[in-house]
Amino acid sequence: MRKLVEEVEGEGLMALIGQRITLFCMNYIYTGKLVGVNATCVLLHDAAVVYETGPFGEKNWKDAQPLPNAWYVQTAAIEGFGVVK
Repeated sequence: MRKLVEEVEGEGLMALIGQRITLFCMNYIYTGKLVGVNATCVLLHDAAVVYETGPFGEKNWKDAQPLPNAWYVQTAAIEGFGVVK
């Protein structure tokens, strides 16, 4: 049985604006406060690259390196996203 994914306004990344989210991408994991979303990219403030997660139940990432400025991530590279920490 096939089901179509319905597009609901205000869902997905848009529902997470203003929250600290984690993006699992093709090559890296990014985390930061989601402040912008458009058709091609998202904008994170206080962003970091997570090189080692450690246990997901822990409060902090085992190795997350802060990025020097706000950071854009292309939506085409995102495999999964959500509020993790």
